[in-house]
Amino acid sequence: MHPLQANVESFGMGGRDFLKESDFTAAEFTSLIELAAALKAAKRAGNEPHLLAGKNVALIFEKSSTRTRCAFEVAAADQGANTTYLDPQSSQLGHKESVADTARVLSRFYDAIEFRGAAHALVEELAEHADVPVYNGLTDTWHPTQMLADFLTMAEHASGNDWSDISYCYLGDARYNMGNSLLVTGALLGADVRIAAPAELLPSPEIQALATDLAAESGARVTITEDPATALAGAQFVHTDVWVSMGEPAEVWRERTTLLLPYRVDAAAIAATGRPDAKFMHCLPAYHDTHTVVGAQIAELTGLTDGIEVSDEVFSSAASIVWDQAENRLHTIKALLVATLG
Repeated sequence: MHPLQANVESFGMGGRDFLKESDFTAAEFTSLIELAAALKAAKRAGNEPHLLAGKNVALIFEKSSTRTRCAFEVAAADQGANTTYLDPQSSQLGHKESVADTARVLSRFYDAIEFRGAAHALVEELAEHADVPVYNGLTDTWHPTQMLADFLTMAEHASGNDWSDISYCYLGDARYNMGNSLLVTGALLGADVRIAAPAELLPSPEIQALATDLAAESGARVTITEDPATALAGAQFVHTDVWVSMGEPAEVWRERTTLLLPYRVDAAAIAATGRPDAKFMHCLPAYHDTHTVVGAQIAELTGLTDGIEVSDEVFSSAASIVWDQAENRLHTIKALLVATLG
């Protein structure tokens, strides 16, 4: 038996769903990060064991993605499993067939189901009616697979050896999945987490209450503030996400950009950490230049030609570890598949 296989069998995660970060204990979440690091090392050494031979995974994408789809497909293929990609045109989910019925049917064909879409209630309903593990590839409320990648990446670059040594902040619109997930995951693991946003763009009171409860157990230091300087001071990692979404009217872009301009990650923001080892992180895609259709449109509307939520100077600097972060989607999703199916 390969040592990794013995390690996986000791986890006791077989058949588990992963819908939000607090589905797992701090110890379980940490074990997934450790497994991902081991699988990453094995892949690079060319001796990765195939622990998922004969398994089949359904990938339901209500929202399109580059990293999530590729990470699931390559992770499964590396482990000997097969995947089927279902976009809105490839499935009757919610149209001719209910979510519950879809879950029951796919459970007869597949060993696991991934869902990426808008409403978190949909992935919860899939999990309720499926007989196989269900994974949340992203909803408007939570992004748990991204958190696995983010925390592996921070662990690789951290100046300390424990979650309590990790300090990071998130600047921007914190109402949705990235703000919520970074807040709650840091609280779960006992990190020093800071969330900075305008009052109307902070996580909901319910999410803040969950983080407070988790922090009371883990000893995490949680700061939720409207002041970006407070969040940045002493933080080793600076996270952000896009400020606008495709399909929103131009008026929303102008208003939100004006509101969030003090939370933009530029060279001054990185300097405000006071740390020479400060790193920049972004879940991607990022509007850091005008080389995309949407980036060019927002730049024309706002006048920010050198990046919107992050300046191109920071995004392209040595402080940026976004490519490590993107690669780690593969290794952490692979760990999730192996731990729950292997």
